[in-house]
Amino acid sequence: MSVVNPAVNARRILGSVPAYFFLTLGLLLAVLPFMLIFVTALKSPGELGNAFALPQQLHWENFLRAWTQAHFGTYFKSSLIVTLSVVGVSCLLSLLTGYAFGQLRFPFKNGLFFLFLIGLMVPTEAYIIPLYYSLRAAHLTDTYWALILPQIGMSVCFGSFWMRGFFSGIPRDLVDAARVDGCNDWQAFWHVMIPMVLPGLWTMAVLFFIWTWNDFLLALVMITKEGLRTLPLGLAMFQGKYTTDYTLTAAGATIVALPTLLFYVLFQRQFIRGVTAGAIKG
Repeated sequence: MSVVNPAVNARRILGSVPAYFFLTLGLLLAVLPFMLIFVTALKSPGELGNAFALPQQLHWENFLRAWTQAHFGTYFKSSLIVTLSVVGVSCLLSLLTGYAFGQLRFPFKNGLFFLFLIGLMVPTEAYIIPLYYSLRAAHLTDTYWALILPQIGMSVCFGSFWMRGFFSGIPRDLVDAARVDGCNDWQAFWHVMIPMVLPGLWTMAVLFFIWTWNDFLLALVMITKEGLRTLPLGLAMFQGKYTTDYTLTAAGATIVALPTLLFYVLFQRQFIRGVTAGAIKG
């Protein structure tokens, strides 16, 4: 039985103190803005003098007022329709393109993959105006399609790059063994490869959800009808209308951020597993 030297143990504890200090400092810097917004949403307008002071009484009715006065129920429905459509279709298409680029051999494979990478390199601000005129010519502006189709295009560019790394890491011998056991290409894809790339798929789904839910620029340019606004755009309009009532603005900001926080908390284990798996492959 080994005996731990007290001096060595003390040096190990003292050596870890700086790491814990900077980790705690980083955590506070990341969480503090969200906590200040949440605490502000629970205050009365007369308690806004000191941003760091706790409310004397919790005003939960601020959330109900923000929800009803700003029509957040309508905006929430729009965000939900757009986000679920984008995440579902983008994940499916990214799986297929990632499998093609990672496992199959076909002509012009590298050139086609480079075209997908261009979608990652060009910022949205560079093509938002041509995209607007193209969608207007197709009579798609002021519809959900004006938000869903561009988001799918941008997401698949990243998803193809992301899933290609996971599929290319699967040994060819494993796929050949599945075929020897009687699997065709489709069965080998769904029953052998998909379970092996699930961590990457979950991570990609979380990223797609957060990016699509928080998108503001596309909704600002493509949507003018109030009934089709998404939550971030609705919050911006609400902020302009209630500039002086910061408690309602903070309550609205909390409502907008809450679904992404919940989604991340629910799938954080799969998200971290996918990120670490990608880091190991890199």
